[in-house]
Amino acid sequence: MAATKAWLVVNARSGSNSDAARDALEQMLAARDLSPEKTIEFPTEDLPRCSALRDADVDRLIVFTGDGSLNAVIEAVAGWEGEVLVLPGGTMNLLCARLHGEETDCEAILDCIHRGAYRAVRPMMASCSAGHAHAGLLVGPGTAWGEVREAMRDFDIGGLARGTGEAFAETTGGPRVCMVDPVIGHEDGYPLIELVPSHRGLQVDGYRPETTGEFLQQGWALLRRRFREGPHERLGLYDRLVIENCAGEDLDVLLDGEPGTLGSRAEFSVVECPVDLLATAHGF
Repeated sequence: MAATKAWLVVNARSGSNSDAARDALEQMLAARDLSPEKTIEFPTEDLPRCSALRDADVDRLIVFTGDGSLNAVIEAVAGWEGEVLVLPGGTMNLLCARLHGEETDCEAILDCIHRGAYRAVRPMMASCSAGHAHAGLLVGPGTAWGEVREAMRDFDIGGLARGTGEAFAETTGGPRVCMVDPVIGHEDGYPLIELVPSHRGLQVDGYRPETTGEFLQQGWALLRRRFREGPHERLGLYDRLVIENCAGEDLDVLLDGEPGTLGSRAEFSVVECPVDLLATAHGF
């Protein structure tokens, strides 16, 4: 059986991409005969496209980044016949948890890959006209906390202070968003709606803090991308739904943590991932 030819994609700005973590990953790959032939430093270097992977006879793309960069990688290689191995190289690693389990680390994942204890899957992802989200999609004025999180990551103290005030004002006073097809949840909407894709459809959660303390709790949860630690309510599972801005303004969204904008009324659905991902969790 021919050896698997692999390339590795990393991102120095992702949460787990320290020099020590990168060195440890290279050692773990080498110990299991999984070393890549080439490493791509994103975003300094362009992401590989299908044609480049095919021309180089690459079989596997190993991705050690956060969810946002991982999203970009998957979109770049959509339609490729090879396989993508997702490793926990970011802060939250939400898609990695879907594929490998909540507590799995790089070493445990690579042990499974080395033993052949995995399968290729194409999980469902959330979709809208602004793009796809493999881990989760957020809609509403509460997405303003995403910019605060970027300031935290860049150690931008001025941006952090300014952004926190703006995000709090936007979340408390900005026009809310509501689900209109089907009609579910509160009529006057929510500051934030979360859509999480799964094989069962889109899990919909509404975040509706009412007091100053709850708004601050929700903001802190958003900064750490631990959304469900804030006040919220489960609204159901849907294959398709339409969300609109209650004031007729554009919808702000975060797709796997990356910002986007839609019209005042937008449709969301689930679609299949366009490339094979390797999964080691029992759920797959």
